Amino acid sequence: MSRKNFCGRTRREFIWETGAGFGSVALASLLDEDGFFDKSVSAAEQKPHVKKPHFPPKATNVIFLFMYGGPSHIDTFDYKPNMIGMDGKTVDVDTFGRGGHKKGGRVVEPRWKFKQYGECGKWVSDLFPHLSGHVDDIAFLHSMTADSPIHGSAMLMMNSGRILSGSPTIGSWINYGLGSENKNLPGYVVMLDPKGGPISGAKNWTSGFMPANYQGTVLNSQGPPILDLNRPAGISQSIQRELLDSLKIANNRHLAVRADQTELSARISSYELAYNMQTHAPEAVDFSQETQETQKSYGINKPQTKDFGSKCLLARRLVERGVRFIQIYSGGNHNDANWDAHGDLEMNHNLHAGETDQPIAALIKDLKDRGMLDSTLIIWGGEFGRQPTAEYAKGSGRDHNSYGFTMWMAGGGIKGGTSFGSTDELGSAAVENPLHVKHLHATALHQMGLDPNRLSYFYGSLDQKLVGVEHVEPIHEIIA
Repeated sequence: MSRKNFCGRTRREFIWETGAGFGSVALASLLDEDGFFDKSVSAAEQKPHVKKPHFPPKATNVIFLFMYGGPSHIDTFDYKPNMIGMDGKTVDVDTFGRGGHKKGGRVVEPRWKFKQYGECGKWVSDLFPHLSGHVDDIAFLHSMTADSPIHGSAMLMMNSGRILSGSPTIGSWINYGLGSENKNLPGYVVMLDPKGGPISGAKNWTSGFMPANYQGTVLNSQGPPILDLNRPAGISQSIQRELLDSLKIANNRHLAVRADQTELSARISSYELAYNMQTHAPEAVDFSQETQETQKSYGINKPQTKDFGSKCLLARRLVERGVRFIQIYSGGNHNDANWDAHGDLEMNHNLHAGETDQPIAALIKDLKDRGMLDSTLIIWGGEFGRQPTAEYAKGSGRDHNSYGFTMWMAGGGIKGGTSFGSTDELGSAAVENPLHVKHLHATALHQMGLDPNRLSYFYGSLDQKLVGVEHVEPIHEIIA
């Protein structure tokens, strides 16, 4: 066969030109999706990049209410009537916290009275007079366990599924799996306590080995929404837009030859997002659009609840604007600045429950009244619980407890008015249907339409997963 039989071209020329042609089709599709060819379409009007879930989702957004420091389950939602009258008695119980392994201790009975609420008859302590009115919307997980009783590693596990740093956090996984519904705001937002950030800092909302555009963005409910977002002095919006467009054009021209193209594209996407947020982030935190009645329901009119209430209201507004994953921290810094009640349990939990109870109840009601609770998954909990025995010879403080503690979920296709699992009669360890942090993560991914055992990211020659290498089932018993 002649070497010139392919329309006057050699075989080598034909194969090269055909391959390059197909490549240009793919490139054109990618550029068109980004709005590159239609200059009449502004960045704010471009179609957000949304990925298809593995199956129809029950939830489209997640709000994770993180009670940093470790709230005491036996003083909040895990009712232990057998402990009443045992205060000060010595019991043989294996515990493991920051004080190491212990074989016994002095019982600290629950410091608050419990009452039954709702049609489900759930027992809740007096710490939560507002939230107790919504137990029929909540599924309580009383048998949670974690791998570490130390704040730093336990925080990393609750956020990333691992006790070591460097892995993507759950918000990154969800945005990687589903994409963003809004190009004007981050898909993953974190709001910190004014007393300070949690131990390990940004490692708790990192994108790990994923591109940086999947990491969490710290958002403020008061003052500038995002720090360092404003344009540099002397740079107008039009100049900034021209610079960004020039950078995108240069990037696209080198699409086929740059080895670091994926990371560069991710950085440009981050620049584009920052540009759009300069206009849209201030609008998101503008509560003047909210009625006084709504703001009052969140407790924004009271000093004790103003900060956390503002964050909860902002979370609802962000959900309305398509933000996938929102995490709000209650507590910051160290010791009594968060839920880490080692000394005076009453003072500590009265403070933090008082700051969060009304805002969380308002968030549930507000979402429900607006028809948004069914599609918004709320998660509540800390990195672990607390022990039934006192840590010191005097006082009511409790040490850390990763053997058994309580978290809860609501909305997003979760069966309300349910309780699953249990700890022993003192609340020292999970005994019935023990759950690991990975089961919580698997449930959240499942409700968002993502198969926790299928969602993976190739890194280090392995298909990395949020839930680890072993098959993990979501908690089917609490799924409606």
